[in-house]
Amino acid sequence: MRLLHTSDWHLGRAFHRVNMLGAQAEFIGHLVTTVREHGVDAVVVSGDVYDRAVPPLAAVELFDDALHRLADLGVPTVMISGNHDSARRLGVGAGLIDRAGIHLRTEASACGTPVVLQDDFGDVAFYGLPYLEPALVKDEFGVDKAGHEAVLAAATDRVRADLATRARGTRSVVLAHAFVTGGEASESERDITVGGVAAVPAGVFEGADYAALGHLHGCQTITERVRYSGSPLPYSFSEADHRKSMWLVDLDADGAVTAERVDCPVPRPLARIRGTLEELLADPGLDRHGEAWVEATLTDTVRPADPMVRLTERFPHTLSLVFDPERAPDDPDVSYARRLAGRSDQEIAEDFVAHVRGAGPDVHEQGVLRDAFDAGRADEVVREVAR
Repeated sequence: MRLLHTSDWHLGRAFHRVNMLGAQAEFIGHLVTTVREHGVDAVVVSGDVYDRAVPPLAAVELFDDALHRLADLGVPTVMISGNHDSARRLGVGAGLIDRAGIHLRTEASACGTPVVLQDDFGDVAFYGLPYLEPALVKDEFGVDKAGHEAVLAAATDRVRADLATRARGTRSVVLAHAFVTGGEASESERDITVGGVAAVPAGVFEGADYAALGHLHGCQTITERVRYSGSPLPYSFSEADHRKSMWLVDLDADGAVTAERVDCPVPRPLARIRGTLEELLADPGLDRHGEAWVEATLTDTVRPADPMVRLTERFPHTLSLVFDPERAPDDPDVSYARRLAGRSDQEIAEDFVAHVRGAGPDVHEQGVLRDAFDAGRADEVVREVAR
């Protein structure tokens, strides 16, 4: 069976101030062409179909168009909801859409109920594990501690239990939206940390012939059987070095996996350039970025006049301007943002306590802070889903 694995479409999302809907529509057309030209037997979409719980109408219309085009091909499609989607909204009409060969899996309770497809060698069971927000699904899975590993392990236990009841030789594909240990994050994914932990081990997917992952925006291989497709388009300048693609996966009669990448259309290359304003305006080596979307980091010790105006004369598609003056790390003028770069909310809060009190929080207080951040993030998720 030949699968096309994609995820993280984020329909409705902009790239800085650039509307990406046209590029997203081009990607949908490319996906449909790939399915047709490469003899794909099933499409899997591993979450974050939309960029937010209540997407703009144009994004909903593009999704509707994608569903119709996939259904017209007669190639089954299995989709799950991600942490950016409203599972309830995405799942509306799932039973009816199912009849057209578009299988939406958005409910945690259905993790152990697969979509079963056939090829010349027998059955392939597709298990859809939507994004499992621990605070919302811990009771469903009967876990004491609301953590990503606990709920995902409980969900995959249901997968293995169901698979054990099926005919010998049944192959399995698991769709999941999670941060798996070994994956490399970018700046455009929403933080899903719970209890100070965001990642889960790849071993939770033990027994599945292929785990089609979503959430991380870079295409990557965790193991030969556990892969991220990444997002088809860039959504932050941290993805400047990404090669945007989908996985074309062949699952043989014994469940062995071979995979190759299919490149996605590039609306415009990304470039991150750094230096003083005069250096960036004069360096002939930067000529190649004339048509790129550009993020320019200026290192001038004194902020120059009209930097964006001057940069866009040479780089017309400059979208982001960052000021990072070259100073010694102990310089009191080093920016607050620079001092906080790369630090988690928990670490920032602990530093604040230490600054105010003269000593950092003890183990109990660290736990109180962690629980507070988890509760705040979970409350935000609940309010967003309820909108």
